[in-house]
Amino acid sequence: MPTIHIPTPLRPYVDKQESVEVAGQTVREALSNLTSTYGDLRKHLYNDEGKLRSFVNIYLNDEDIRYLQKEDTQISAGDALSIIPSVAGGTPTATETERELPTLSAQEYQRYSRHLILPEVGLEGQRKLKAARVLCVGAGGLGSPVALYLAAAGVGTIGIVDYDVVDLSNLQRQILHTTADIGKPKLDSARAKINAMNPEVKVETYNEPLSSKNALEIFRGYDIVLDGTDNFPTRYLVNDACVLLGIPNAYGSIFRFEGQASVFGAKDGPCYRCLYPEPPPPGLVPSCAEGGVLGVLPGIIGMIQATEAVKIILGIGEPLIGRFVIYDALKMRFRELKLRKDPDCPVCGTNPTVKELIDYEQFCGVPAVESSESPVAPPPGTTRASSMGPGGVPEMTAKELKAWKDENPRLQILDVREPFELQISRIDGAIAIPLGELPKRYQELDATRDLVVSCKVGGRSAKAVQFLRDHGFPQAINLKGGILAWSDQVDPSQPKY
Repeated sequence: MPTIHIPTPLRPYVDKQESVEVAGQTVREALSNLTSTYGDLRKHLYNDEGKLRSFVNIYLNDEDIRYLQKEDTQISAGDALSIIPSVAGGTPTATETERELPTLSAQEYQRYSRHLILPEVGLEGQRKLKAARVLCVGAGGLGSPVALYLAAAGVGTIGIVDYDVVDLSNLQRQILHTTADIGKPKLDSARAKINAMNPEVKVETYNEPLSSKNALEIFRGYDIVLDGTDNFPTRYLVNDACVLLGIPNAYGSIFRFEGQASVFGAKDGPCYRCLYPEPPPPGLVPSCAEGGVLGVLPGIIGMIQATEAVKIILGIGEPLIGRFVIYDALKMRFRELKLRKDPDCPVCGTNPTVKELIDYEQFCGVPAVESSESPVAPPPGTTRASSMGPGGVPEMTAKELKAWKDENPRLQILDVREPFELQISRIDGAIAIPLGELPKRYQELDATRDLVVSCKVGGRSAKAVQFLRDHGFPQAINLKGGILAWSDQVDPSQPKY
């Protein structure tokens, strides 16, 4: 029987298995048998019309089935199907075509001596690196190793877009920042670390949210953009801006123990939308804040991104154009999948329909924040919800939950985090049912009692509320901000993680 490899985000729906053997003579039959056996998996792979979701790709022996014979492709024993959901020589750059290459100082000859003796780099290559302008979108887990290694390599100008401040939870993986930087803008600590690494590097910072209003202006003039973002609206924004400006996008994404890397938007190569034409619905794919990430993982993926940037600047080697690398840290295994440019892609295809940047939060289904003057009425059966969250899920604050909990001893609080998370922090009296087990165990809850659902930051619990409201719990409400908000607003003794 063929084997189907299950990615980390979907393993809770197949009893946490990494791979499953299923019967079937075609891809369609194998997937049908898989989702028949594991019913909770079906909604993650297929939409309500029974079509394979556009943000889920299926590979047969590392070949995208979209470019074979779709789901009716024949398979046999020994074949391997891989489910790949969205979770993230080079072309000439401006350094070669528009700018005069700068000279190196005596100190730079010494600093870059190990490059200068590489025939593939040499003096001219090092001058190209010094002339290059590279933009890092994000100064977090991926942006940290990218910025440091590009600075060490001698990239002359490094731009960084970020408007966040350093938090203690960042320091497990974001090596641009230290304990002394907690509470400071990430751009300040990033600039200090880069200049400490290499004072010859010019650092340009953009302390503002990246949006369709400013992306083209910020990106213009850079040779390469390195995507270190952690949300789908910004990923699609970065992709589209790069394609419209003709700038390669060195892409990386991380989740738990797995990482992905590729180069999108290069001449004649695919873009991010060729791989994932549409984003997943809000909350369906957990973030690193919800699912966690191995601290060293962004170092590995970030270094791949930095390597691709250097190769493109120098015009050497074989960049990851049309190739998609998947890294499994637990198995220390790399896999490479083939990507093709989609001729019907709305951004980089033969007849593109996206010719300017759009509203990416709307595109990704993220609801707009409602003003206090026009609050959204909660759905029927929800008497305590004070606002509506992503996907129209009713929610309440931690302070509101505390007041309600004190006056209503029959209130149910459901915690859908994993058991190991409950060892860190927990709301007193909360019922523990992990999100992946909820479809099998929701009947353990009392449908006649009020119910508030919590997780770490509110993403998983929002999904749980949607499920419960569809299964006889119309009064289910999400805890906005999760256990972290509870720690901030109600019980500081609960550790934050």
